[in-house]
Amino acid sequence: MQMNREDFGSDFEWGVSTAAYQIEGSHDVDGKGLSIWDVFTSKKGKVRNNHHGNTACDFYNCFKGDIGLIKDLNIPNFRFSISWSRIIPNGQGAVNQNGIDYYNRIIDYSLECGITPWLTLYHWDLPQALELRGGWTNRDIIGWFSDYTELCAKNFGDRVNNWMVMNEPSVFTGAGYFLGIHAPGRSGLRNFLPAIHHVTLATSSAARQLKAIIPHANLGTTFSCTHIEPQAVTERNLLAVNRVDTLLNRTFLEPILGMGYPQNDLKVLRKLDKYIKGNDEADMAFDFDFIGFQNYTREIVKASFFTPYLGASLVKAEKRNVPLTDMKWEVYPQAMYHVIKKFDAYPQIRKIIITENGAAFPDIVVNGEVADEQRISYLKDNLQSILRAKKEGCKVDGYFVWTLTDNFEWAEGYHPRFGLIYVDFDTQRRIVKDSGKWYKEFLTRKA
Repeated sequence: MQMNREDFGSDFEWGVSTAAYQIEGSHDVDGKGLSIWDVFTSKKGKVRNNHHGNTACDFYNCFKGDIGLIKDLNIPNFRFSISWSRIIPNGQGAVNQNGIDYYNRIIDYSLECGITPWLTLYHWDLPQALELRGGWTNRDIIGWFSDYTELCAKNFGDRVNNWMVMNEPSVFTGAGYFLGIHAPGRSGLRNFLPAIHHVTLATSSAARQLKAIIPHANLGTTFSCTHIEPQAVTERNLLAVNRVDTLLNRTFLEPILGMGYPQNDLKVLRKLDKYIKGNDEADMAFDFDFIGFQNYTREIVKASFFTPYLGASLVKAEKRNVPLTDMKWEVYPQAMYHVIKKFDAYPQIRKIIITENGAAFPDIVVNGEVADEQRISYLKDNLQSILRAKKEGCKVDGYFVWTLTDNFEWAEGYHPRFGLIYVDFDTQRRIVKDSGKWYKEFLTRKA
């Protein structure tokens, strides 16, 4: 039986997601300040093939064409992020009107094309000037981020009703402040723990700021979530699964839901106590209109005595004889069903929206076409998992594909191609892939 858009209900939100640093380029024009990713990518060896986002997809100059493609593909919702350093070059203080004007043009043109903008405040590109003052390890960033949020709300809130505060805090703090493999390249618990707490407080603080300025806004924030299974069902492995689940799926979510940090299930989180002050535990909580979840795969875990703090290690997918994407992630669409069921069980969550899901495969242009059947299968199978959960009563009400165009994929550079639209990064030529054509047909087709 063929799956139709109508199977998900008339109120289900369909869209596509992007991020400023990954597509915009124009990293130093019209008054924009440096971000941590501008600096990180300028250092040799930090990114695959020493790639950077200085030009990326040139969305800064090509946004009308790309938004036109969103319209052509019949995609009703466009999720994009604001570059903090484009509108406040030093992160606080003087405002860059050119940056404000740029995002107003994107919003206005989207609306002109009948596309609803969904705005993300923070998708990893912290102003470098704030990083020099400690970045997310400095408690003052809560106020800096609140001021930035106020500026965005006052300039864009008259036309933008759908807002997301943070994008995947576990990833940008874990990779950027613990492992050092993403910007700003810091490592260790002394950076990671304060970043966890300050990001959490900044999320709820910004949400309150948005609600005060745009009372009827639809507010959310997004989390990376992973379905986790043991390599073998043993007591040690099941305890390891619980610790990994706590770190990846619960550490940032549960404080927002008013549950505090899950310190009983991951003892290292007790070290957060030194950063918790005054009314912090109450201030971390906020009643969001929706929670965005982003899932791509599952992880298999085993107990590991030699892994500090976690006592667990991941069994790499390439060693498990399973189908892989170009990110070496397992193709496992059932993970989507499991994570929706898991998070739907939280009574505090009003609504779930899948704010990212997609796959990178080795796309090749042949006679001006890109036949990406693997991606089509991946998207179909994940949608089937979402529909299964929805039919079982789960409160999942939206799906955004990652991503519109091939782009700069952080530490992996331009190698992985996630887009519904192929980009020739030498010429900036766009080619709608077969997956983009399929998504259009899916969104247009009647039962």
